[in-house]
Amino acid sequence: MTIASMTGFARASAEALGRTATWEVRSVNGRGLDVRLRTPPGFDRLENEIRARTARRFDRGNVSLNLTLETPASAPRLQINRAALDQVIALIGELSGRLDAAAPRLDGLLGVRGVIETVAETPLADDEQAKIDAAILSSLDKALDGLATARRDEGRALLAILDATLAEIAALTAEAAANAATQPAALKARLESQIAELLGAQHAIAPDRLAHEAALLAVKADVREELDRLRAHIGQARELFAKGGAVGRKLDFLSQEFNREANTLCSKSSDTALTRIGLALKTAIDRLREQAANVE
Repeated sequence: MTIASMTGFARASAEALGRTATWEVRSVNGRGLDVRLRTPPGFDRLENEIRARTARRFDRGNVSLNLTLETPASAPRLQINRAALDQVIALIGELSGRLDAAAPRLDGLLGVRGVIETVAETPLADDEQAKIDAAILSSLDKALDGLATARRDEGRALLAILDATLAEIAALTAEAAANAATQPAALKARLESQIAELLGAQHAIAPDRLAHEAALLAVKADVREELDRLRAHIGQARELFAKGGAVGRKLDFLSQEFNREANTLCSKSSDTALTRIGLALKTAIDRLREQAANVE
């Protein structure tokens, strides 16, 4: 299993009874799963099922789902409003004995407002609506599958970047460990030099007192615990990469732990080289955190 990104796009269509249902789905980074749905009027009944199918595939990301439904164009159907026509004929009968006028022609009767009506489209039967709903959900499944594939493809590229960054952190941790091993002797030499500079050679401090003071400074500057935790975090990150799946939240938390240890290392450092390594660690860890924010 590989990790997946939270960004992607897919499109899919299905057809039923001359109608084409088309889904466009896209996702971007998000702290949790947020599904935003747009459907034509009259399809609210499918909302719960659509959200459930999306939640079964994804754990994180802001997912936008947009459905369009193309229906076949049809000419309006006309019919005669017989009640209105009967009223017009009755009025003509009443007036025929009073007015000297020719009998009305058929086209004249049909031209009277209200005699001809436009009939709305016949509502779909239940079985027809069920077929259209099935096409909508079928195309949704295809679009969600396509989105999942797109997110996995980007996840593979993301994993390569994360691996390289973690390797850099591991190398810097090893460099810091090698530097820290020389700290006690360096601290003693620096302390001896500073005392000699301040007091002069005639006031040299006793060797055992110098060793004691150097030991106290070495304890305060000891970064072995931080280095051990950094190495443990590196191992945990590699395990998450190998496990794959929805590990984004764990990687985000681990990045915070990495940063905490690097900050402590820098604060304890009394050596320019070790401080430089600590700052480089913080830079690499920040890149790791930025990339981890893209992982599902």
